[in-house]
Amino acid sequence: MDFKQLVDIGEKWCTGTPFDLIAAEESDERRLDFYAEPGLSFYVLCPDVNNGADNFHVWSESEDCLPFLQLAQDYISSCGKKTLLEILDKVFKSFRPLLGLPDVDDDAFEDFQADMEEEEPEADHQQMGVSQQ
Repeated sequence: MDFKQLVDIGEKWCTGTPFDLIAAEESDERRLDFYAEPGLSFYVLCPDVNNGADNFHVWSESEDCLPFLQLAQDYISSCGKKTLLEILDKVFKSFRPLLGLPDVDDDAFEDFQADMEEEEPEADHQQMGVSQQ
Protein backbone atom coordinates (compact mmCIF):
# COMPACT_ATOMS: atom_id res chain seq x y z
CA MET A 1 0.00 0.00 0.00
CA ASP A 2 1.17 3.49 -0.80
CA PHE A 3 2.69 5.21 2.26
CA LYS A 4 0.48 8.28 1.77
CA GLN A 5 -2.60 6.05 2.12
CA LEU A 6 -1.19 4.60 5.35
CA VAL A 7 -0.62 8.11 6.69
CA ASP A 8 -4.21 9.02 5.80
CA ILE A 9 -5.50 5.93 7.63
CA GLY A 10 -3.39 6.84 10.69
CA GLU A 11 -4.64 10.44 10.70
CA LYS A 12 -8.28 9.34 10.34
CA TRP A 13 -7.87 6.82 13.17
CA CYS A 14 -6.52 9.59 15.42
CA THR A 15 -9.77 11.57 15.07
CA GLY A 16 -11.60 8.93 17.11
CA THR A 17 -8.90 8.47 19.75
CA PRO A 18 -6.79 10.62 22.09
CA PHE A 19 -3.71 9.89 19.93
CA ASP A 20 -2.03 12.22 17.45
CA LEU A 21 0.10 11.19 14.51
CA ILE A 22 3.23 13.15 15.36
CA ALA A 23 5.59 11.88 12.64
CA ALA A 24 5.48 9.94 9.40
CA GLU A 25 8.76 8.90 7.84
CA GLU A 26 8.82 7.02 4.57
CA SER A 27 12.46 7.32 3.55
CA ASP A 28 14.09 4.90 5.97
CA GLU A 29 11.59 2.54 7.58
CA ARG A 30 8.02 3.60 6.64
CA ARG A 31 7.30 4.57 10.24
CA LEU A 32 4.26 6.23 11.81
CA ASP A 33 4.72 7.70 15.31
CA PHE A 34 1.74 8.26 17.61
CA TYR A 35 1.47 10.11 20.94
CA ALA A 36 -1.21 10.73 23.57
CA GLU A 37 -1.19 12.30 27.01
CA PRO A 38 -0.10 11.24 29.64
CA GLY A 39 3.11 10.41 27.78
CA LEU A 40 1.94 7.39 25.79
CA SER A 41 3.84 6.79 22.59
CA PHE A 42 4.23 4.02 20.08
CA TYR A 43 5.18 3.61 16.49
CA VAL A 44 4.14 1.35 13.65
CA LEU A 45 6.55 0.10 11.02
CA CYS A 46 4.55 -0.41 7.85
CA PRO A 47 5.41 -3.24 5.48
CA ASP A 48 7.00 -2.46 2.15
CA VAL A 49 6.21 -5.30 -0.23
CA ASN A 50 8.89 -4.02 -2.61
CA ASN A 51 11.52 -4.79 0.05
CA GLY A 52 10.07 -8.19 0.98
CA ALA A 53 8.36 -7.05 4.20
CA ASP A 54 4.73 -8.09 4.56
CA ASN A 55 3.93 -7.59 8.26
CA PHE A 56 3.38 -4.51 10.38
CA HIS A 57 5.38 -4.07 13.58
CA VAL A 58 4.47 -2.04 16.67
CA TRP A 59 6.91 -0.86 19.30
CA SER A 60 7.51 1.91 21.80
CA GLU A 61 10.61 3.71 22.96
CA SER A 62 8.93 3.99 26.37
CA GLU A 63 9.54 1.13 28.81
CA ASP A 64 6.20 1.98 30.48
CA CYS A 65 4.28 1.49 27.23
CA LEU A 66 5.92 -1.71 25.98
CA PRO A 67 4.00 -4.20 28.17
CA PHE A 68 0.72 -2.75 26.94
CA LEU A 69 1.64 -3.37 23.31
CA GLN A 70 1.75 -7.14 23.81
CA LEU A 71 -1.88 -7.60 22.71
CA ALA A 72 -1.22 -5.83 19.41
CA GLN A 73 2.07 -7.66 18.88
CA ASP A 74 0.37 -11.02 19.44
CA TYR A 75 -2.40 -10.02 17.05
CA ILE A 76 0.12 -9.09 14.33
CA SER A 77 1.97 -12.38 14.69
CA SER A 78 -1.22 -14.45 14.51
CA CYS A 79 -2.30 -15.94 11.20
CA GLY A 80 -3.59 -13.82 8.37
CA LYS A 81 -2.86 -10.40 6.96
CA LYS A 82 -3.73 -7.43 9.13
CA THR A 83 -4.65 -3.92 8.12
CA LEU A 84 -3.19 -0.81 9.69
CA LEU A 85 -6.61 0.12 11.07
CA GLU A 86 -7.03 -3.28 12.75
CA ILE A 87 -3.61 -2.95 14.35
CA LEU A 88 -4.23 0.61 15.55
CA ASP A 89 -7.52 -0.51 17.09
CA LYS A 90 -5.68 -3.28 18.99
CA VAL A 91 -3.11 -0.77 20.22
CA PHE A 92 -5.86 1.58 21.40
CA LYS A 93 -7.55 -1.30 23.21
CA SER A 94 -4.22 -2.16 24.86
CA PHE A 95 -3.71 1.42 26.06
CA ARG A 96 -7.25 1.93 27.39
CA PRO A 97 -6.21 1.33 31.05
CA LEU A 98 -3.36 3.85 30.76
CA LEU A 99 -5.76 6.38 29.24
CA GLY A 100 -8.20 5.90 32.13
CA LEU A 101 -10.82 4.35 29.86
CA PRO A 102 -12.85 1.23 30.67
CA ASP A 103 -11.84 -2.01 29.00
CA VAL A 104 -14.12 -2.54 26.01
CA ASP A 105 -14.28 -6.31 26.34
CA ASP A 106 -15.56 -6.08 29.90
CA ASP A 107 -18.31 -3.68 28.83
CA ALA A 108 -19.29 -5.84 25.87
CA PHE A 109 -19.45 -8.91 28.09
CA GLU A 110 -21.60 -7.11 30.67
CA ASP A 111 -23.94 -5.88 27.92
CA PHE A 112 -24.14 -9.40 26.52
CA GLN A 113 -24.99 -10.81 29.95
CA ALA A 114 -27.60 -8.12 30.53
CA ASP A 115 -29.20 -8.92 27.17
CA MET A 116 -29.26 -12.61 28.04
CA GLU A 117 -30.97 -11.94 31.37
CA GLU A 118 -33.59 -9.68 29.79
CA GLU A 119 -34.59 -12.14 27.09
CA GLU A 120 -37.27 -14.57 28.16
CA PRO A 121 -38.24 -17.52 26.00
CA GLU A 122 -41.24 -16.53 23.94
CA ALA A 123 -44.40 -18.44 24.80
CA ASP A 124 -45.89 -18.28 21.31
CA HIS A 125 -43.34 -20.70 19.79
CA GLN A 126 -44.86 -24.08 19.17
CA GLN A 127 -42.91 -26.97 20.52
CA MET A 128 -41.91 -29.71 18.16
CA GLY A 129 -42.51 -33.34 19.06
CA VAL A 130 -45.27 -34.99 21.00
CA SER A 131 -48.36 -32.88 21.51
CA GLN A 132 -49.62 -32.55 25.03
CA GLN A 133 -53.38 -33.04 24.83
